[in-house]
Amino acid sequence: MARIKPQALLQQSKKKKGPSRISVTTVVLYSLIVVVMGFFLFATYRHWAHRSSFQEEDHLSVLKGDNVIADAKKSDVPRYAILNTSKGSITVELYKEGSPEVVDEFIDLCQRGHFKGMPFHHVIKNFVIQGGNTDRPGVTEDWTLRGKHNSQLDTSVKHEAFMLGTSKAKHDKESFELFITTAPIPDLNEKLIVFGRVIKGEDVVQEIEEVDTDEHYQPKSSIGIINVTLKQKV
Repeated sequence: MARIKPQALLQQSKKKKGPSRISVTTVVLYSLIVVVMGFFLFATYRHWAHRSSFQEEDHLSVLKGDNVIADAKKSDVPRYAILNTSKGSITVELYKEGSPEVVDEFIDLCQRGHFKGMPFHHVIKNFVIQGGNTDRPGVTEDWTLRGKHNSQLDTSVKHEAFMLGTSKAKHDKESFELFITTAPIPDLNEKLIVFGRVIKGEDVVQEIEEVDTDEHYQPKSSIGIINVTLKQKV
């Protein structure tokens, strides 16, 4: 077997390839790719973070807007009614919290002109005046006997004078009647739904109850409501 000379071995070792080196260009390229990917991920995170924040703000804005609308609607509801009568004006504070359904019905009827020209067809001195478009004795007729004994009225009753109410009896909107008390009435809750109180014009109420009436407590001369004005403030 032939022996390989040292010179030949040296030449063969020189011909063997050494380990390949990574060029600077490749390093720079991969570095740029990593930077771009990192920037993309950061930008995506910022986008979704801002979007979530905006959605939350929009949701809060919607809720706030709904609350504002609800408050605005609530503040738009008239709190006072001015009954312009043939004897003068009577200002009434409406009890929206205490009798919401009746107040809503009253306001609706006012806006439709239901009370325009409504007469006071029963007037019982020191007791109550009743206004309506139909002559239905109903509640008032039931009170007339007690109305004849005004001096015996209980002074420790639940309700005071100058309260605005309507009958508890079932009725349609066209037969909605008004009652204004001119003295404390015992067991008022059994007869009327109180939904307001006279805060100005008590003298007008007293002047109305002083009109001459017949034996059925009907005014001898025409007297009634000219119109009703609704207001939020007085």
